[in-house]
Amino acid sequence: MALPLDVADTASFPSFREAVTRALEENWRGASLHGLVNNAGFRLYSPLETVTEAQFDGLFLVHLKGPFFLTQALLPLIRKGGAIVNLTSATTRVATAGIAPYASFKGGLEVLTRYMAKEFGPRRIRANAVSPGAIRTELGGGLTDEFEALLASQTALGRVGEAEEVGRVGEAEEVGRVIARLLTDEFGWVNGQSIEVGGGYCI
Repeated sequence: MALPLDVADTASFPSFREAVTRALEENWRGASLHGLVNNAGFRLYSPLETVTEAQFDGLFLVHLKGPFFLTQALLPLIRKGGAIVNLTSATTRVATAGIAPYASFKGGLEVLTRYMAKEFGPRRIRANAVSPGAIRTELGGGLTDEFEALLASQTALGRVGEAEEVGRVGEAEEVGRVIARLLTDEFGWVNGQSIEVGGGYCI
């Protein structure tokens, strides 16, 4: 089920929680969430000296403030023993020119993940971060052939990751599989961690 949400509009979060509560009751006869994945995002390519305050604020709202207050709003719905996964980025570890605000807020989300794990631990709610490396997606307008070749050359496995089925065994939903596992009891003892899924990017 898809429900509309603007992660940059924190004032809408209480009504969104009400919509989620109704959806749980009407469609699944339940009142709790098994997990929460904070995955909204967009990227801006701009050198530090040309980033505007409006661009900075827009990135901040979506990548750090939004996940913070959305998690706060939905926390009462997350069941005991549930899990939170925050999507960060390998750019928090490897500096890439032109994306300083994006990477900075993703770094903040990585730190926030550890605090979530600490503070939500008494409720047995786990929190982990997944940090994708170079993945073929439409974020930031997608990858040009030249840029993809560069990223592949910097990755130990010699290619970029796949977000969708491409007909090659083992390469579908490479990030999604990790997220899904972190939401299960199978990974119930993994908590407060940042797991990079990047095929050995810049090691």
